Amino acid sequence: MQLSDTRAVVTGGVSGLGLAVAQYIVANGGKVALFDVNDEKGAAAVAGLGAANAKYFRTDVTDEAAVAGNVAAAKEFLGGLNAAVNCAGILGAGRVLGKEGAMPLATFRTTVLVNLVGSFNVAKAAAELIQHNAAGEDGERGVIVNTASVAAYEGQIGQAAYSASKGGVVGMTLPMARELSRFGIRVMTIAPGIFWTPMVDGMPEAVQQSLSASIPFPSRLGKPEEFAETVGFILRNRYLNGETIRLDGAVRLAPK
Repeated sequence: MQLSDTRAVVTGGVSGLGLAVAQYIVANGGKVALFDVNDEKGAAAVAGLGAANAKYFRTDVTDEAAVAGNVAAAKEFLGGLNAAVNCAGILGAGRVLGKEGAMPLATFRTTVLVNLVGSFNVAKAAAELIQHNAAGEDGERGVIVNTASVAAYEGQIGQAAYSASKGGVVGMTLPMARELSRFGIRVMTIAPGIFWTPMVDGMPEAVQQSLSASIPFPSRLGKPEEFAETVGFILRNRYLNGETIRLDGAVRLAPK
């Protein structure tokens, strides 16, 4: 897929990794529909990207009907749909047995619902429309890119819910890619390590330095634009399919 031809839904698209992806696609001639729940940041993102190139859709990724409706509306705005990039997610931090007792089941359920079910919900709604695209080179019709985390592999204490949700994203990548291959739709996942995001930006400098020191090389936090470049690489390279790419500077998370 040529980036200039990309017509993408980007969830979590008004900040952090999602906004970086949207900026990268637009800078390379594509168009984006931003799915998020922050209206103020949505307006700012569209202003920065240009109303001809981007549109914000207030979207709860866990709402099946709303997602299907917004994906259809996004396709109309974009003049087509051939990519979906899932960046929406929540941390859901908390110990299974904390100082105040066992983790409320609602915490675990909500984390899995947003990070895993939400990603699946957007992916299947996008795939339902993408399957009808005219086939391009190699028969490709579109691409779905999900976001997991290195916590899917080395979850830390306090990340049981988060790791389970991201592990689920990794686990569904290959079977979804296998199933959608007959429609010419590729499915890939990126598992980022520790990146500069609004959450990290608000941490004390000492904590930021400690996080950076834990990364072998380069010994710094990942840049959102590096994540976006990886998405761009996936979109362009048709032989990437059914795989999860760790983007982490060789970090392996310690227990805590």
